[in-house]
Amino acid sequence: MNIAFLGLGHMGGPMAANLVAAGHAVRGFDPVAALAEAAAENGAQIFATGAQAASEADVVITSLPNGDIVKAVYAEALPAAPKGTLFIDTSTISVDDARAIHVQAAERGHSQLDAPVSGGVKGATAGTLAFMVGGEADAVERARPVLEPLAGKIIHCGASGTGQAAKLCNNMVLAVQQIVAGEAFVLAEKLGLSAQSLFDVITGATGNCWAIHTNCPVPGPVPTSPANNDFKPGFATALMNKDIGLAMDAVKSTGSTAPLGSHAAEIYAKFAADHADKDFSAVIELLRKA
Repeated sequence: MNIAFLGLGHMGGPMAANLVAAGHAVRGFDPVAALAEAAAENGAQIFATGAQAASEADVVITSLPNGDIVKAVYAEALPAAPKGTLFIDTSTISVDDARAIHVQAAERGHSQLDAPVSGGVKGATAGTLAFMVGGEADAVERARPVLEPLAGKIIHCGASGTGQAAKLCNNMVLAVQQIVAGEAFVLAEKLGLSAQSLFDVITGATGNCWAIHTNCPVPGPVPTSPANNDFKPGFATALMNKDIGLAMDAVKSTGSTAPLGSHAAEIYAKFAADHADKDFSAVIELLRKA
């Protein structure tokens, strides 16, 4: 299958490589030359524009930083793609933006899914991402053979936009969990409890969660966590700050309340000002100074 992959960064690069490994012909584009070159080394054919990459594609996948960029790329790729192309956006954007590009794709005779992911760079590399998919059931079934080499789990959440809704809710939970995990380890340090002992207790008790057992914010207990590698992401603080911001926008627009989510958003906005490129678990550094 001919698959255009637009956006070959931390997430898109490994996903494109896994599609090549699964036997697909990947037509790649990224404006950053080094990312495009890395994808070429992994077997992708690189094009000068997104429109060129999409022009002979059966499927177009996007993995991009924000909604404005997604909309700009769609404006270029939708008219260039053959009629009936399946578009899959794996970026994390607002529900409103997701539904807008879905309508635009349909107007051009294409199918379109919002399919944000969870699992970070590790999951993208290992092909174990969780996909939260919004869109028509027939398009989801059409997408499964494409997504399966990338996925540990594919969840059809409902109509267009519900994949993004699920992602924003999930990441609001994750933001709060990562902060409280950091708070617990800082408190343990001050109480004379070792990080390893606290880790052993939490992972065997009711407080266990991904922010502890996989993304532990202190070095030692989980050798593969970013804390053991100077907080190299992983999932960058800038991206968590963006995602929790989108979640708070949704909270406001729906008249919901999220006191913990709102406070987490304030904390990540403050931390991102100087540490945007660190893994979001590095927020423990801010908590130590509080």
